[in-house]
Amino acid sequence: MTFIEKLNRAWKATDSLVCVGLDPDTSRFPASVENQDEPIFEFNKAIIDATHDLVCAYKPQIAHYAAESAESQLEATIAYLKTTYPEVPIILDAKRGDIGSTAEMYATEVFERYAADAVTVNPYLGFDSFEPFLRYKDRGVILLCRTSNAGAADLQDLIVDGIPLYEKVATLAAQKWNVNGNCLLVVGATWPAQLAKIRSLVGDMPLLVPGVGAQGGDVEKLVSAGQTRSGTGLIINSSRAILYASQGDDFAQAARRESEKLRNQINKHRAVA
Repeated sequence: MTFIEKLNRAWKATDSLVCVGLDPDTSRFPASVENQDEPIFEFNKAIIDATHDLVCAYKPQIAHYAAESAESQLEATIAYLKTTYPEVPIILDAKRGDIGSTAEMYATEVFERYAADAVTVNPYLGFDSFEPFLRYKDRGVILLCRTSNAGAADLQDLIVDGIPLYEKVATLAAQKWNVNGNCLLVVGATWPAQLAKIRSLVGDMPLLVPGVGAQGGDVEKLVSAGQTRSGTGLIINSSRAILYASQGDDFAQAARRESEKLRNQINKHRAVA
């Protein structure tokens, strides 16, 4: 099964466009978790068990594991998902971007070492920097397009051939790079007008949308701007607002409540919910 097929099934099975970002911050763990031998894995496991039926994907951010020398706990988290909830897609948020043999090694790391279903990559080095990822035809390759941060405009809005650079990336992705049907784009929830423009350029290509929750993206505006005619097409990520809804022992139950709340908010504005 390809990543896109798995994603389509998850959208339908859970009636959800919610993606939970598994971005562990051990300073915010309750003591009952912090004192365990593998606190990051145990925290993730509790979050996953509490929310798996409410989401269309999970998105671990690799820096949160590497900074803690906890790559083994990332591997354990992915293995747990693959074994216990194999129907839920896993996006490794790595934002890799390099050329030649280094790009090939990054692709091997993501898809063979970690066995992720999809990965975020930086396309601003050009096609050869992410082509090795595209060779994995059954995996998703999610290209940064118009990101959610305030500084995105510094470069991504520069005019190239009469259009903003992010529109150039979207057009190339849709018309040239997506030969294997495994390209997606990252588009921030904080920019609904740009999101609508990108949707018009790429058709039904799925979009990963960060910026909801702690970053303040407007759910109604982003769903209206980015959904496809079938009411899908979006992977709407929330990390901190879900993971740390409570820093007490009820953190997993609180994460479930926030996930369900976000799913309901999104579905209220979907064309088909």
